[in-house]
Amino acid sequence: MNKTIFPLLMSGFVLFAASACNEAKTTASAPDSTDGNGKVATKQEIKDAKNDTQGDVRKQQLNADIRAREQRNKIGGDEQKRDDRDLTSEVRSKLEANIPEGKLTVDIKDGTIIVAGTVQNQAQLNKIKPLAKEIKGVGNVMVKAIVAKATVK
Repeated sequence: MNKTIFPLLMSGFVLFAASACNEAKTTASAPDSTDGNGKVATKQEIKDAKNDTQGDVRKQQLNADIRAREQRNKIGGDEQKRDDRDLTSEVRSKLEANIPEGKLTVDIKDGTIIVAGTVQNQAQLNKIKPLAKEIKGVGNVMVKAIVAKATVK
């Protein structure tokens, strides 16, 4: 096989495989898609998510990642025209940093950011849309998330 064809084929395969992984979740226990609201979180799942994402260091890391992506995009051209994967990733990071107890999934369809899953209270639910719109390039935001009802054990 020609030495130049093999790397080309491999890079095409890697690009295809990477593009298939476009799911952005705020926690491992967040819903798998934005098609539904998912299940209500247990107290232990809420505690685990809070411990995982609530620290100031984690918030700083997420915000630094968003700034770095925005700077790269600025260098590359139009700040408002963004790749769908970047938008979903940045929105997920923004929500993860600011709604640590949420179990949210972020997707994009036809240019609209869709956020589904559960949050702990109405104040967190009300934060979703404004937080998502803080990301450069985000236009429409559809919130399918709901406030989780407390489970009794």
